[in-house]
Amino acid sequence: MAISFYETISILTSWVFFPLPLKILHILSQRPDATGSGFFVQNMLRQSAARGHENYLLCGVPAGDIPVLDCIDRDRCSFVLFDGPDLAFPIPGMSDAMPYPSSVFGMLTEKQLLAYEQVFSEKIRHAATEFAPDIIHSHHLWLVTAITRRILPDIPMVASCHSTDLRQFMQCGHLRSQVYEDCRKVERVLALSRDQSRMIQSLYQIDGRRIDIVGGGFNRELFDWGPKEATPIHLLYAGKLSFAKGVDWLLRACRHIAGLPVHLHLAGSGAGHEAEVCRALAAELEIPVQFHGNLPQAQLAVLMRAAHIFILPSFYEGFPLVLLEALASGCRIITTRLPGGCELLENVRSDLVQFINLPPLQTVDRPFPDDWQSLEEQLADAIRHMVDLAQKTPAPTAAETNGLTVFHTWEGVFSRVMAAYSHVLSRGG
Repeated sequence: MAISFYETISILTSWVFFPLPLKILHILSQRPDATGSGFFVQNMLRQSAARGHENYLLCGVPAGDIPVLDCIDRDRCSFVLFDGPDLAFPIPGMSDAMPYPSSVFGMLTEKQLLAYEQVFSEKIRHAATEFAPDIIHSHHLWLVTAITRRILPDIPMVASCHSTDLRQFMQCGHLRSQVYEDCRKVERVLALSRDQSRMIQSLYQIDGRRIDIVGGGFNRELFDWGPKEATPIHLLYAGKLSFAKGVDWLLRACRHIAGLPVHLHLAGSGAGHEAEVCRALAAELEIPVQFHGNLPQAQLAVLMRAAHIFILPSFYEGFPLVLLEALASGCRIITTRLPGGCELLENVRSDLVQFINLPPLQTVDRPFPDDWQSLEEQLADAIRHMVDLAQKTPAPTAAETNGLTVFHTWEGVFSRVMAAYSHVLSRGG
């Protein structure tokens, strides 16, 4: 995703309209060291600091497990402590199944929701008073962004959408009134993709002219091309061990490929019933399966370089950047035909990617029971086809993968974010 002429001019003219360095208050309602939105925030912090800006982070964390981040000093952070002195329940996750103990927004009681709003309000006010930001960059069009806009209406603000917020908006009808009006008052919204922008406009009735498509990035220094072993064929999934991500579907489909020379790797963690089901299904398979747990990015990159085929069988996705990481690492890809993935992979040749068509879903991220058998067979057929290609034809070259992923760097993403900051600060949104 190239930087447009308008974005370039916006960045250059920003020096005229507001002082540098900027003081940016970043707000995330959940852990900054897990899930896609957390990695997005970390990269915004790195890119911002590299350009000389001053950052402050407010986020939600478990009281007994406060993360140490290499992208910001501890004294430039404030935390809402869950399962501890601030709030006596686990972090409500933007996904209903998180890779750590969590609550579900749709199941919070009125008392818990009130406490959630009160504590975040206090922490946000304190951070704003202590740090005096020039601009606020909040994440997710959901409760904390709405709270921030409501209590700090005079500080310029942008908000990033990560798609899980849109799913919560659709699933939790009883909470929409608490987020709709205030999220609409954010000066500019940052979308990951064209499809996500359309959904934001539809659900929140936000004018498309106030939405900037900034895309998402990956670390090209970590995720790069590597040669593959001839055999076995390594299959890789990376993400949460959850039903919404289709992990149980993948494991059931693998029942049908017992004779293939493959080794399945699952990188990621999960908690509760869904993770237990996934582990039980894996234990029944005749092919080798290895659970790697939640890996640091550097270790995941090593695993991707060794993998032949990356499989992302999600029923719901926003802008799955893990597909870029896999492609840059020389993997062939099997994934569901969802708008974000199609947008990312629209220029990739057909022998490198295979899409699985999804039937109409019973819920936002779950199919009807009658469709399970067909889905298992489709995914098993796709795996067989890609394994055959991996055995007969060479992997994509480094030059080819670089050409397909060149525009999705974090430097480019932050340049587009800076253009949005500039627009808000110099033109009043």
